[in-house]
Amino acid sequence: MGEPRPVLRDSADQRSMPTVAMVGGGQLARMTQQAAIGLGQCLRVLATSQDDPAAQVSPDVVVGSHTDLEALRTAARGAAALTFDHEGAPVEHLRTLQDEGVVVLPPPQALIYAQDKLRMRVRLAELGVPVPDFADLSGTDRDTVLAEFGARHDWQVVLKTVRGGYDGRGVWVLDNESDARAVLAEVDGDLLVEQRVPMRRELSAMIARSPFGQGAAWPVVETVQRHGQCAVAIAPAPGLDPSTAEAAEHLALRLAAELGVVGVMAVELFEKESGALSVNELAMRPHNSGHWTMDGAVTDQFEQHLRAVLDYPLGATSARAPVTVMANILGAEQTPTMTMDERLHHLMARIPEARVHLYGKGERPDRKIGHVNIVGTAGVGVGAGSPDDEDYVAAIRERAERAATWMSTAVWTDGWDPHDEH
Repeated sequence: MGEPRPVLRDSADQRSMPTVAMVGGGQLARMTQQAAIGLGQCLRVLATSQDDPAAQVSPDVVVGSHTDLEALRTAARGAAALTFDHEGAPVEHLRTLQDEGVVVLPPPQALIYAQDKLRMRVRLAELGVPVPDFADLSGTDRDTVLAEFGARHDWQVVLKTVRGGYDGRGVWVLDNESDARAVLAEVDGDLLVEQRVPMRRELSAMIARSPFGQGAAWPVVETVQRHGQCAVAIAPAPGLDPSTAEAAEHLALRLAAELGVVGVMAVELFEKESGALSVNELAMRPHNSGHWTMDGAVTDQFEQHLRAVLDYPLGATSARAPVTVMANILGAEQTPTMTMDERLHHLMARIPEARVHLYGKGERPDRKIGHVNIVGTAGVGVGAGSPDDEDYVAAIRERAERAATWMSTAVWTDGWDPHDEH
């Protein structure tokens, strides 16, 4: 039995277009709203507040909690499909909605593997997918389990909360027994322990899958993590062996089919020194590592997500340029006195090719408040423009990070001062 097919519109009324409901009113929903406008559709958002990023720009807002069944029902009423800006909605509520006839995509039987890291690890291991060695620390014998696991891996371990945690929260990267035991003693809730994977870098394989079973994959990207959260994404991943890139795309598409995912999914990967891949995390929604697609791909992840949940034919995923670099704009330790509008003005003047996407959020330290995309051309950097040209990639990346840092701090990383120009 296949996934439920979305009910679109009454064929007697050719003017009507479907409404998609999205649980969560964050920046992912905000950018999905932009895509919905282009498609002539309506995106209804379930937001916690009218001030949420998506609620600021959506004409159809339900204010309520994603943990409230009645709020979920209200958001889903009359929608062709219910989908997600985050994975926090209780699966028992989503199953209830399914039983009431709501098309929930991705379905709760898939979404559980993005919500519960232990279940995800167990299921992927059952499927023969490469994952780090892991152990469950939720039992009464967790001290013994941790001691045995830590000794086996020379205490090069990572502790994670089984549920929740994002952007470095709920994750502890450790290298000794005392610190690991301290975390175990202090943290409430279930934990799992994983082997720290010796790696060359982190990658992300973004794909989409429709209820019909059509799949599409974007080029695999390299992600640069700082303080536990994605800071930069380079598309495609520089110097990635074509066979490794193909293997990552096929793995992501296979996982989507095996787990029954519908919509966009990110498979976060470790690339080991040997070139082998290991799965780190799954995200069953648009993802930070796919923001580059807004300017650098034929079809961006937000439009593709809508196409997928409505069972439209999926769009082309090819890159528009040899290299695109996305850099997150993060709240600075000290909010600049210069307004965001002024910073944007100066950035547009100095780096006119910068594509800026702001989320309508207040500034606070390390908060994601926007991102910048630089779509590389042969005229920027060195050489004809290739992801295998280190100087070219470095030039595009420097430009993106310089732009994002300016928007965060009102400081140019290259020391440029317009008042010194004479």
